[in-house]
Amino acid sequence: MDKFDKAIINQLRHNARQSVSTIAEQVNLSRSAVTDRIKKLESNRVIRGYLVLLSESQKAVVSAYFEIQHQCARCADVVHVFHTIPEIISCHGITGEMDLLVYVRCESMQRLHEIREHIDAQDDIIKVNSPATSLRSDHQVFSTDSIKTHVVLSEWINNHP
Repeated sequence: MDKFDKAIINQLRHNARQSVSTIAEQVNLSRSAVTDRIKKLESNRVIRGYLVLLSESQKAVVSAYFEIQHQCARCADVVHVFHTIPEIISCHGITGEMDLLVYVRCESMQRLHEIREHIDAQDDIIKVNSPATSLRSDHQVFSTDSIKTHVVLSEWINNHP
């Protein structure tokens, strides 16, 4: 990745919807060169996607961390399940009895329950704990289990804005 790729990425970070012409002007390259570079950055997975930032009023109202234990030899063998759930914001491999720490934001406690049930129903999942749930309105944390400290070993999903 050279200085032009970095400049293009910087422009896209500020506004991913700006035209290729505008980016080309800013980085002093032709439109075709910028288009080719963006395609190459996407195909090489340097740019993994683009996201929409919602206004505060449109954001989810319930968030929770799920600690998940699975029976697979590697976390990579089970995380495909989480890619199908858009409310999963992040998924990390962790130390300790549990294998994964999954952060979920959704619109209701009912949806949170549905997500947990879906994860728990997967063949390779042994156990799902949800030690803390927060409602956005007052950021009060409701705890059903003791919260533990984990060391993050790997990152499998990161959809944080």
